[in-house]
Amino acid sequence: MVDDLPSPLDEASTIRADVRCRGALPGGGPHEVGRREDYLVSTDPALLDLPLIHEFLSNRSYWAAGIPLEVVRRSVENALCFGLYQGGRQIGFARVVTDRATFAYLADVFVLEAYRGRGLSKWLLDCVMGHADLQGLRRFLLGTRDAHGLYERHGFTPLTNPERFLEIFRPDVYARMKAEG
Repeated sequence: MVDDLPSPLDEASTIRADVRCRGALPGGGPHEVGRREDYLVSTDPALLDLPLIHEFLSNRSYWAAGIPLEVVRRSVENALCFGLYQGGRQIGFARVVTDRATFAYLADVFVLEAYRGRGLSKWLLDCVMGHADLQGLRRFLLGTRDAHGLYERHGFTPLTNPERFLEIFRPDVYARMKAEG
């Protein structure tokens, strides 16, 4: 049973969730995965603020600078997305590309600057990692330049065998798309 899984949060954590993030919450609808004070984490695509997500990724992230709105739209439509909300306003986001059976890739995790320092990114990640559709996966990957501590607390480690992984990396793809019209 999913509720029997140990929480990645340690007992000394300052995170105090009213309800542990483990699948849908009773009475909260099929998309509600976490509620804490006046904050909500939901996988409901209808709640996502696509212009806000695009603005953050395109203008304030190092990993998706310049990303076109249509690319963000497609990425959201084809992934399991987690919105973090306060009072109905989206303040954070995480996206998981997954087959929901063997593999997942965590991407585009952010909390708006004005809401940082409250433990919300840790709580959002707890909700993501505890989601029922992401249990029992063989491999869960992500890439980060500067948030290793956040992800390590959830079990992420450097690649065990990096020599087995290959990539196609096109850091200028969005600039080229823009130039090509």
